[in-house]
Amino acid sequence: MNWEEYKNKIKAEDPAAARVIEDAELCAPVLSAMIRKREEPGMARRGLAERCGISESSVARIESFETSSKIDTFLRILWSLGLGLSVTSAAGR
Repeated sequence: MNWEEYKNKIKAEDPAAARVIEDAELCAPVLSAMIRKREEPGMARRGLAERCGISESSVARIESFETSSKIDTFLRILWSLGLGLSVTSAAGR
């Protein structure tokens, strides 16, 4: 069984797990871009945390999808990395 088949099986069997998987899939591209941008200049989580005025452990939890942040905190992180957030139509979803 490949990942797609396993994921679909779990989603069909457990609505709560389906929601977690869907949330992770929605957030993964943004979090991956954020982590790559932080790591490009060799910035540690501590440096990002200091720039944003949050704890290093908060950055770690956000990056590992252990927690979700408030939108203002998330935007502060993105902006401190020189990134932005665009809102587009999700037609067809």
